[in-house]
Amino acid sequence: MSRSPSRRDFLKLSALALGSLAFNPFPQSPGDEQYPSGLIGRIGRDSISVFREPAWPKGETVGYLFKDNLVNLYYELMPSSGPPFNPRWYRVWNGYIHSAYVQRVSYRFNEPVDELPKSGQLCEVTVPYSQIYQYVLYDGWHRRSRLYYQSTHWAVGVDEGPDGTPWYRLHDELREDQYHVPASHMRLIPDEEISPLSPDVPPEEKRIEVSIRNQTLTAYEGDEIVFFTPVSTGSDYKPDPNGLPWNTPVGGFRVQSKMPSKHMGTGNLASEGYDLPGVPWTCFFTSEGHAFHGAYWHDNFGSPMSRGCINMRCDHAKWLFRWTTPVFKTPIENHADWERRGSGTLVIVT
Repeated sequence: MSRSPSRRDFLKLSALALGSLAFNPFPQSPGDEQYPSGLIGRIGRDSISVFREPAWPKGETVGYLFKDNLVNLYYELMPSSGPPFNPRWYRVWNGYIHSAYVQRVSYRFNEPVDELPKSGQLCEVTVPYSQIYQYVLYDGWHRRSRLYYQSTHWAVGVDEGPDGTPWYRLHDELREDQYHVPASHMRLIPDEEISPLSPDVPPEEKRIEVSIRNQTLTAYEGDEIVFFTPVSTGSDYKPDPNGLPWNTPVGGFRVQSKMPSKHMGTGNLASEGYDLPGVPWTCFFTSEGHAFHGAYWHDNFGSPMSRGCINMRCDHAKWLFRWTTPVFKTPIENHADWERRGSGTLVIVT
């Protein structure tokens, strides 16, 4: 005679599943008891509060979740309590969490290829996170930081990894070195997926308008709006008196450099601090490094969050990357093609 699982059974099964995730360093494919099902969230900051009720700005804290914790999201809700710019909350076990630092993720495993083009192949992470391992001559494999869902990278080779399965060798353009992740965690992006959008529209007819006050981006073809989305511009902050402030500059600019993958931050592959490998779909519009790009570390669009760049959801940043000029050329013939420069689409920030 079967019975429904009790709360004790649920907790026991949950512990087994989480334990499996924690102690298997090289997960390759989903198993029945290993991977949570349904909608999954990855925590994107050091810690967030679990609240008894979805109350804002202050509520009763009943627990905490920590960076890279994976949590089942039972459903989303948008209570009238807000916050108004991002009212989305999630129901989780034992309470509610605000969506600001929750990345919705999934597990999509990929069939590895035997060989990659010499010029490299763009790819994206399709699991919540993938652990970097780096091979050091005479010292073997060393564990580094992680790559995250929807981040993009350049795969330049296929090697046997530390678990004996195919791993892709990724090239880091900031560090000018290479490291490995399981090939099954990476989806190779075909050229047609990043082909230009509206190529028949004259480049001078395209423009982007960003409102810092409203935290929005609007793309125009002539007088017609073709795209609109909330964004996160720079925070009004200057941590270093001798450094650049974290605000987004206002004025008229041009897209001047496009890279579908960019390592931003310190470049030290540390597990903490400001280091963001594989920032996807970057369109730089100032010589100081301000860019449009996808953000996989937060979901708080509509509020200033960045150090001066304009953060967007990754899929939205991809659309903008394809739509703007200069056109990113495919197929890639050599590593120099990983970046496209030129005086491109007009950008107006107010």
